[in-house]
Amino acid sequence: MLKEIKLLTGNSNKLLAEEVSNHLNIPIIDTTVKTFSDGEISIQINENVRGDDTFVIQSTCTPVNNNLMELLLMIDALKRASAGRITAVIPYYGYARQDRKVQPRVPISSKLVADLIEVAGTHRVLTIDLHAGQIQGFFNIPVDHLYATPVLLDYIKNNLPVDNLVVVSPDAGGVERARFMAGKLDCSLAIVDKRREEANVCTVMNVIGDVKGKDTLLLDDLIDTAGTITLAAQILMERGANSVNAACTHAVLSGPAVERLCNSVVKQVIATNTIPLDSKREKCSRITILSVARLLGEAIERIHVESSISSLFV
Repeated sequence: MLKEIKLLTGNSNKLLAEEVSNHLNIPIIDTTVKTFSDGEISIQINENVRGDDTFVIQSTCTPVNNNLMELLLMIDALKRASAGRITAVIPYYGYARQDRKVQPRVPISSKLVADLIEVAGTHRVLTIDLHAGQIQGFFNIPVDHLYATPVLLDYIKNNLPVDNLVVVSPDAGGVERARFMAGKLDCSLAIVDKRREEANVCTVMNVIGDVKGKDTLLLDDLIDTAGTITLAAQILMERGANSVNAACTHAVLSGPAVERLCNSVVKQVIATNTIPLDSKREKCSRITILSVARLLGEAIERIHVESSISSLFV
């Protein structure tokens, strides 16, 4: 058994790290994370971690490259400080959408990021809702892949009209996720057929399923520029839906996303705090933030005592 749990965090999502710390009743250890005037990142761990079970909580969200570099440097610092085991806790895994070659002469960026994390000295990865499940296979170390479904499900059951609800996948790729949620809620499923013309630009084509007179829930793993969600919501209303809510695990909300959501027919956007959202919620009151701290905290405890976490893989 490793000596004890030690929690670390960089600058990406300090509020979530603090919530995990409070759940476990374990303080975050003192770490200096700063940037030199030329942009280089400096890391120093100010406490002893020799032989400890260390967990670095760091989402690789905006600014993606800075947060990724902070993660890699913290892992390297822990390795050189003789930490017993190093687990990279990555609530949101950046570069996950670049998981295969879709054009000639392009990188598979999510594989490269996996290699970097592994080579830095990581022994294990804990993450939530990878955009592409096959990314687990890019690592040669254990990957614990959690799902935020239980967190979203609890809120939806208590706050949305489940008796008249239809869960809608905004594209064909998310049907399995939407079908699972619909099964848990004992409600119907619909699919929005869309044709993507270029990155971050899509054209909604059709709705497969009956949404007339129904309250609808658009479910996706992430919302980036919100183009897909707002277009899908519009066509659902045109097809006679009573209302449209949206839910996702990762609210990236880049570029015009917040403005689009505020001006859309979407009543509420339910998202988790894998990515910090407080500043964006101030601009758009329709955003509801749910915490995954308990989910991560329970997984960290189970990893530490070497017990199964499969019950968390809902």
